[in-house]
Amino acid sequence: MENYITLLSKSFPLLLRGSLMTIEVLLLAALLSFLIGLVFGVLSCHRLRVPLLSSFIDGITFVYRAVPFFVQLLIVYFVLPDVLGFNLNPFPASVIALGTCSSGYVAQIVRAGINSIPASQWESTFTLGYSKLQSLRYVILPQMLRNVLPAFNNELDSLLKSTAIVSSIGMLELTRIGMNLVSSEMEPVPIYLTVAFFYLCMSGVINIITRKLERKIAYVKR
Repeated sequence: MENYITLLSKSFPLLLRGSLMTIEVLLLAALLSFLIGLVFGVLSCHRLRVPLLSSFIDGITFVYRAVPFFVQLLIVYFVLPDVLGFNLNPFPASVIALGTCSSGYVAQIVRAGINSIPASQWESTFTLGYSKLQSLRYVILPQMLRNVLPAFNNELDSLLKSTAIVSSIGMLELTRIGMNLVSSEMEPVPIYLTVAFFYLCMSGVINIITRKLERKIAYVKR
């Protein structure tokens, strides 16, 4: 037991550094995913479809959802630099692959959320003189966000778990550092359990934040 405590005390700073790198990748990938997914979801909803463009977006999001993330990561890290003639470090490759893959799911969440808003909401805003863009910004998107926030929470959790896969291209995040420690210390049980504990804590923080946000934006019943 003393050996385990000594090992964990020595490994904790490295695992904490890996956790911070995981959080950094997660936040940047989530931001990229949300921005792309929001645009794609809006342009693929029933009310705002654009001929040809929306069909193209449907095809792109289908590819993002159909191809496994690991394959997309390999394409971004190995294929794109070879085709375009430039080097890509593991960090930006991880963010790009994670963000674009997740954006396919976010686009579907946004599209379904907007489509779930009753048509009367759109018609009411048009009656008040709002344009489509104003209706979307001030009326539709706030309601959509409230309705789909649990789905966003699930996608963020999935994104967190997917960060472990980027260790396959040498990204020094939590899982990779845990693997390196196991290779050097030959003690997989305490190290991998600690890695799992770090992921559990990060997922818990995500759920706490989204639950508070849900309560904040929920309608107050009178």
